[in-house]
Amino acid sequence: MLQISKLMPQGAGLAPVLVKRAATLELDWDVRQKSRFEATDSQDRQLGIFLPRGTAVRGGDVLVAEDGSLIRVVAAPQPVLVITACTEHGSPFDLTRAAYHLGNRHVPIELKPDHLKIEPDHVLADLLRAMHLTVREATVAFEPESGAYANTGHAHVDAASKPKLINIPIAAAVPHVHGPGCNHGHGHSH
Repeated sequence: MLQISKLMPQGAGLAPVLVKRAATLELDWDVRQKSRFEATDSQDRQLGIFLPRGTAVRGGDVLVAEDGSLIRVVAAPQPVLVITACTEHGSPFDLTRAAYHLGNRHVPIELKPDHLKIEPDHVLADLLRAMHLTVREATVAFEPESGAYANTGHAHVDAASKPKLINIPIAAAVPHVHGPGCNHGHGHSH
């Protein structure tokens, strides 16, 4: 078994041609969030991955094996729920509200300007539909946010150079209101 204990985020510092020629390893999010796992790469090699605890592997990252060979990680398509604003009655702000509520529940979430993605959960799907969002099932790559305290590989700044935070009151969210002509039986299911 080929052992791997080094990760190069997004292949930083490597020539693109080397990354392109590398063996690939297709993994879903459940495996990529583990720091220790076994897998088989595109060259049919058995790999034992031993990364520092708390390390999440992202699609596009490059693993370096003990023999110096490179393995490019591909985010495998997996079942997800894709959440979008209702085009008939909603607004893009509805996605912000949904992200807030999902974040409060510590749900892994992929944020995009026009949609959100989460792992399948019928209870959350019903909650989101009740918020007048459109929820549909898909099988695509899933790259949830790392979170505010995750090790992102960025340099830390000293306390003197950190921006100062101020408290600004935020207006209460406006409820989703339909006019008298709205048939609220409209489908938000897919």
